[in-house]
Amino acid sequence: MPQSVGFLVIIGIIFLGIILFFSFVPVGLWISSLAANVKVSIFNLVGMRLRRVTPSRIVLPLIKAVKAGLTINVNQLEAHYLAGGNVDGVVNALIAAERAGMELHFEKAAAIDLAGRDVFDAVRMSVNPKVIETPMVSAVAKDGIELLVKARVTVRANLERLVGGAGEATILARIGEGIVTTVGSATSHKEVLENPDDISKRILSKGLDSGTAFEILSIDIADVDVGRNIGAQLQTLQAEADKNIAQAKAEERRAMAVAREQEMRAYVVEAEAEVPKAMAQALREGNMGVMDYYDLQNIKADTKMREKISETSKKAIQDEKK
Repeated sequence: MPQSVGFLVIIGIIFLGIILFFSFVPVGLWISSLAANVKVSIFNLVGMRLRRVTPSRIVLPLIKAVKAGLTINVNQLEAHYLAGGNVDGVVNALIAAERAGMELHFEKAAAIDLAGRDVFDAVRMSVNPKVIETPMVSAVAKDGIELLVKARVTVRANLERLVGGAGEATILARIGEGIVTTVGSATSHKEVLENPDDISKRILSKGLDSGTAFEILSIDIADVDVGRNIGAQLQTLQAEADKNIAQAKAEERRAMAVAREQEMRAYVVEAEAEVPKAMAQALREGNMGVMDYYDLQNIKADTKMREKISETSKKAIQDEKK
């Protein structure tokens, strides 16, 4: 009885060891690589396990690459995997480039992938160009008329400049700048409406794709709409500003005139205040007699009476007219 128990324990240990061996050593993956004529040793697969590399992420793309006729070794794929790259995406990009007759090396594809770009999508865009549509760009011609222009830009990925090159936003910004410059240099907005292709020709001649990850193939003007009369609006605003300035200057002159009038009245009041002093001085010095003073007072009283009668007569006439 004890012997049978010991035998079962040994069998269990052996069975557990086999399970652990097959779970740690990807024998099935090794057999698949042999069947595909891909040289990957069993020790290399164990080493991948020890380096915490998923063997299937390396071996399956390698099998795909070898079947496609690419020359790639295990160390290249494993190094790219350890660097955080997408091994399967790089292999797919290399296969697509080879089928399209494009020259793309593994190092270049790996660099593009590690730069954060989808290298497979870049290869597809290089083979099949992409159309980018700009938003409505507002530009004003020299005659003051606003034009709203929309363009469609056909671009192709430039694999040589994909690492470090500017993206689609830069392309759209440069296209918008070219549209504004072209329309702004036109004497009349009618010239742009008659020949919208002048915008495309002028923009393409500037080489706007330099320093970007794309190559501009064509620029097509999709739509041109007439907007506001910016020139007339600016003239209206200028006229309003000139009117406000003129009103401010007129108010300043009026205030100065009022101040001058008040100043002159003050002089008159001051001069009238000197009259009694002068008369008193004349009486003291004998230059004016008492009778002369009374005659002067009578004249003043007579003048006031005449003014009163005149005002009364005018009022009576106005009442009769009513």
